[in-house]
Amino acid sequence: MRFGIFLPPHHVPVGQNPTYSLQRDVELVQLLDRMGFDEAWFGEHHSCGVEPIGDPLMFIAHVAQVTKHIKLGAGVLSLPYHNPFLVADRLILLDHLTRGRAMMGVGPGALATDAIMLGLDPAEARKALETDVDVLMHLLRSDEPISIDTGRYKLVEARLQLDAYSDPHPEIATAAIVSPSGPRLVGKHGLGMISIGATMSQEGFDALGMHWSVVEERAKEFGQDVSRDGWRLVGPMHIADTKDQAIRDVAHGIDAWFDYLQHTAAAPQLGVLGENTRERIDFVIESGMGIIGTPADAIQQIERLEEQSQGGFGAYLMFAHNWAPWEETQHHYHLFANEVMPVFKRTTKRLLANEAWTRSVRDPLAAKQWEAINAFTAQHKAEQEARNAGSMT
Repeated sequence: MRFGIFLPPHHVPVGQNPTYSLQRDVELVQLLDRMGFDEAWFGEHHSCGVEPIGDPLMFIAHVAQVTKHIKLGAGVLSLPYHNPFLVADRLILLDHLTRGRAMMGVGPGALATDAIMLGLDPAEARKALETDVDVLMHLLRSDEPISIDTGRYKLVEARLQLDAYSDPHPEIATAAIVSPSGPRLVGKHGLGMISIGATMSQEGFDALGMHWSVVEERAKEFGQDVSRDGWRLVGPMHIADTKDQAIRDVAHGIDAWFDYLQHTAAAPQLGVLGENTRERIDFVIESGMGIIGTPADAIQQIERLEEQSQGGFGAYLMFAHNWAPWEETQHHYHLFANEVMPVFKRTTKRLLANEAWTRSVRDPLAAKQWEAINAFTAQHKAEQEARNAGSMT
């Protein structure tokens, strides 16, 4: 299993230094890169004042220069806001510049206020997305030109001029929350899937098994190969050395985060409940929406998702937030990398087996070593006494 973050990013309350907020986002990805996380995904938003990355592809281009290994994805790019030809062109350039570390998730757009400012009807976004993904994948996979006029953009004999660095092209994934629209696109085109609502609502959690069934049915219909390895499940977490410490940590910022989802962002599928700090913390824990606890709680949550997925998934992405102060947030990721990831990556099984074997043979082995040491000491003493006796004569 791979691990990473889904970074909208949420910087609440509004009014923080935006330059410093973006710098902390960059530093967080650098930290995850050093800790061995696999992926980081960045959202696209243009309104509300909370999620200040307007161009995730530009952000990836910057972050790629200050990281070494972690893969970087647009999570997600609101494709109906753009001309798919220009998106594909920029993605292929980014694929070369990052040497294959760039990925792209696509979706209809999470904030209705973004669409309104662009003169688009949010209710038409999912239909537009299906057309736009058809165009995007044709451009990425075919050398045949494409012409289309959607009313939002027009292409005339369009084709890409640059082959991809990745084979056959950078990974493309679609967002899924509750409705089957995302899974249908995954199956139709053989894409990856980012289940943003995996734990954010009971409906999203309940839909997980159904979503993959839709993927497989559509893939069979369109002759596509799909793999659970490309399925990513998203959920919020904050872990600390103790559950009480984790609760104290998140009291720092959870109210502002809830307030944003409850009163600013028009995203009913990410509904949260609670009117004060205690109620909101209890909601996260008791509803299963997220984890506020210890590494053991995080492990249990991921195992719960494995079971609900009815066959497993490829990556778990933490829904990044600023519930806790910056220092405690960094400690959260340290604990996750050090104590949670190895359980699912199976990278400590030989270490643990060696320790267990060593302990099982320690006492008899130690006794034999002492016997050998004592025998050698006695022999040395006897030889010394013999030499002393010879020198006296």
